[in-house]
Amino acid sequence: MFPNLFRRIAMTFVLFALVACHKTPADFSHDAYIWQRVWTPAVTQAMHDGAADIRQWRVLAAQTDRAGRLQMFHPDISALVSSGKPVVLVVRIDGQLIQWNEALLLTDTLALWKSWQGHGIHLAGLEIDHDCGTARLPAYAHYLAALRSALPGLTLSITALPAWLHSPDLAAVLAQVDESVLQVHAVRNPRAGLFDGALAMRWVDDYAQRGDKPFRIALPTYGSRVSWDAQGHLVSVRSEAGVLDAGDDSRELLATPQEIADFLGRLQRDPPAHLAGIVWFRLPIASDDRAWSLPTWLAVMRQQPLHGEVTASARLGSTAGTLDLALKNPGELDQPLPGAVVLPKSCTLTDGINGYALSAGRDTLRIERLQPGLLRAHSQRVIGWARCATEGVQPHVEP
Repeated sequence: MFPNLFRRIAMTFVLFALVACHKTPADFSHDAYIWQRVWTPAVTQAMHDGAADIRQWRVLAAQTDRAGRLQMFHPDISALVSSGKPVVLVVRIDGQLIQWNEALLLTDTLALWKSWQGHGIHLAGLEIDHDCGTARLPAYAHYLAALRSALPGLTLSITALPAWLHSPDLAAVLAQVDESVLQVHAVRNPRAGLFDGALAMRWVDDYAQRGDKPFRIALPTYGSRVSWDAQGHLVSVRSEAGVLDAGDDSRELLATPQEIADFLGRLQRDPPAHLAGIVWFRLPIASDDRAWSLPTWLAVMRQQPLHGEVTASARLGSTAGTLDLALKNPGELDQPLPGAVVLPKSCTLTDGINGYALSAGRDTLRIERLQPGLLRAHSQRVIGWARCATEGVQPHVEP
């Protein structure tokens, strides 16, 4: 009798242990940043098309100037109201500000908050975006405490940087807010890229141990053209304007839909403690050349398959005796630009444009991609020209 009883007890403990170790996949809520200084009809259309999957809009409402005073933006209030979604006002304080007049900044922020009330918008809270160095964290914590005191009952959040993780002042900053948004995409150096999934996961796991308040993760939906000087110092970041070819001191950094989808899947399978959801930076706009298309963003968010194919073709060019080389994406989702396009032996001359260049020192003619990028769904791009003995040329695409 007793051996059987002990056996049943042991089996019960094993079952409890298995249940405890098994995690149900998380069903995160999704917010989106609307990071527009000038609102256009394309912004309103993107809001309309993406609203069904979004919990809240986080809207850039103001940004500090060189003097540390807030410059207000003018979003489409009617579009925000008609979307039916709660809105979090975002105030961006330039991280390059060495110091600010706290009283004036507080006055500006309170005036902004008051001006947004009474428009029929469901204001869900205020978020401060301040990408400062760790030396400024004590002053930042002091400002947040003053802001909370001036607006009692307000839901206050901030964006947080991985660089703050090991600062002893991080706790004082987080003590002043209700939640935070950890930014795991960053421009650091030419080799690190815009997003590193393994590194981002280490940051998330570390951040989850820093307190017991809910936090969200900001994930990117865009690429940037970044330039550095000869000493490796960051010179400029351009995330919206299109650029054809790369120079020696610049490159395109891209967060691909597949790597973000893989990261999101891992979070859902094994969610860190206190993780409340995802905030997408930024809402994809049709006119934003470096952002994903909206259908691709929605597919990643919904964890749908991202399969597709980019094909190459050669067609009569505008110059006599030449063929234009073009890439085409006939599918519904954005696809990575192929690494190279190889031409058959009937071609004797070729060169690349729009981010592609002739690869020297090879037996076959080929043009290679200079920078990573995406070819949007239902779009095509001319990437070079060729002179061939026949017109019926079929280029070969290499990943």
